Order: sequence, then structure tokens, then C-alpha cells
Amino acid sequence: MSYPTRRMRRLRRTPALRRLVAETRLSVDDLVAPLFVREGIDGPRPIASMPGVVQHTRESLRKEVRALADLGVPAVILFGIPAGKDAEGSAAWDPAGIAQLALSDLRDEVGDDLVVMADLCLDEYTSSGHCGVLAADGTVDNDATLDLYGRVAVAQAEAGADVVAPSGMMDGQVAAIRAALDSAGHPSTAILAYAAKFASPLYGPFRDAVDVTIAGGGDRRAYQEDFRNPREALLEVALDVAEGADMVMVKPALTYLDVIAAVRARVDVPVAAYHVSGEFSMLKAAAERGWIDGPAVALEQLTAVKRAGADIILTYLARELAETL
Repeated sequence: MSYPTRRMRRLRRTPALRRLVAETRLSVDDLVAPLFVREGIDGPRPIASMPGVVQHTRESLRKEVRALADLGVPAVILFGIPAGKDAEGSAAWDPAGIAQLALSDLRDEVGDDLVVMADLCLDEYTSSGHCGVLAADGTVDNDATLDLYGRVAVAQAEAGADVVAPSGMMDGQVAAIRAALDSAGHPSTAILAYAAKFASPLYGPFRDAVDVTIAGGGDRRAYQEDFRNPREALLEVALDVAEGADMVMVKPALTYLDVIAAVRARVDVPVAAYHVSGEFSMLKAAAERGWIDGPAVALEQLTAVKRAGADIILTYLARELAETL
């Protein structure tokens, strides 16, 4: 006698059957590799809290991006680390700034074979470590920061960025950037908005990677999303789409799968999710201690992000996944 409950196991019997009926498929095409380039170093510099990740020189960055393109990774996103910082973060829009020089290098290296994205923020460049300029009372001046974001966007577009990705969570940032790009003759430069970026302790290793210390031991909870408020995050996403965002992002990824799913259900633009430095480093630390099978857990975690609804996944695992998928 055949029992109905046994029908489910029939399609799990072999690896080939499981692959045939898989409902969610993670592919190299889903991945964006975040990369760091630092001014004034003569060789790649390892980041202690992010095993296997480095601050690149311009030359090593070119080689890494060429390798990623050859593996089929469709996009990278670049973070610049300047030699000096100031109150405004002026190196962020300097044509001779490290990010702009590196963007130009990558455009020469890969042409249109790979999408070159640029993180658009001021925190790596300001002496305060905040994502914008400070008012007299020490808070971030939203509108003054928007003007600077427009300058950064134009500098990045002129250096060769296909996509600019504002991550500062300033009110009105997408509209200001779109207006600046269009006025400067860059209507084809796309905007990937960090639309639901939560104030999270999972960014700690990233701040090591970009040498950011927030002034006075402060934090960014006054402008990044409260992790308790998913409905507010959906309002942020809707505003960014209305202002002209071509794509929207949820960050972090694993602790906000519910938000990814809710965003996917509400918008028609591509949805990205950022598997952030803390999520990456926890996985690597547990794997190094033999507590988990690192590659298996990485695949499971990023498949979960895809299953939740992300079309695009930013992850420091991009290269090793591309080598195995």
C-alpha cells in the first residue's frame, strides 16, 4: 500500500532529482562583489576582521575585477579610502580622489563587460565619520549634505560609474542625485538606493575596512532605520522609488528577510540585499573554528536571501561562490 505522505520524499531521493525540482536557484548572475581601494598603499592590505578581504591598490583592484569578470560576476561596487579626511569629505567628489581614479581604471579595464557601481556616501571621507556634514549642534545637516551628494554623483558618473548607490539615508537623497545627474548630462547613470538601511551593529568589520570612527563614540541611529520598524522601512522604499530610484536595497540581509519579502511584494523595480560584513565575518569565524561547514552555510544563507525576494545580492562571498556555482 502506498501512503500519500510518501509522495514528498520521492523527489528528494537523489541529488539530480533535488536539483530538477529546486524552487529557488542562486546563480553567479545574482551577485555583486563589494571591493575596497585605498590611497597611498603599495600592496593589498588584509582586513583582520574580514578574512580573505583586502584593501586594494589601484593595480590589484584592476586584477581582481578582471578575475571577477572572467568568472561571470556581473557587477562590483566600489568603496574608496582616502589618504586624508576633512569636515566636508571633499575627497569624495575630487576628480583626483581615489574612488574616481579607480572607477576610471575599471572602466578602462572591463568596458561594458561588467557593471561598475560606486557607493555614494561621505562617511569614508569625513573627519567625523558621519554620512554627511555636521551642523553647529553636531547633528547631520540633511539639506547641506544633499548638495554634496549631488557633487559626488556627478564625479562618479564622469569617472565611469554605471550605477551610483547612495547609502547615507538622507531624506530626499534620490531626488537630489537624480536632478544633479540629469543636469550634468548623465541621464543614463542609474541609482541603486540604500532605501531600507538599518542601524545595525553588524557593520563593525566594514568600519574597520574603511577606517571609519564615528566622532565622539556616536552612532547613526538618527538617520539610519530603527530595526524595530519594518513598516517605516517600506515608506522609505516607496519614497525612493517615487523620487526616481532604479533599484532599491535592503541592508543587512539575513536579519531582514521579512523586509526583503515585503519590499519585493510592493515594488516593481529590482530589489537588492546586502549580505553585510558582520554576517560574512561571523560565518567565516565559525567556519575557521570547525563549528560549521562554511561553504555549505554560505550557499544556504544566500539562497535564503534570494528566496526572500532579492534579485541582486551584494556579498563578500561573490568570488568564492562564482568559483563553485
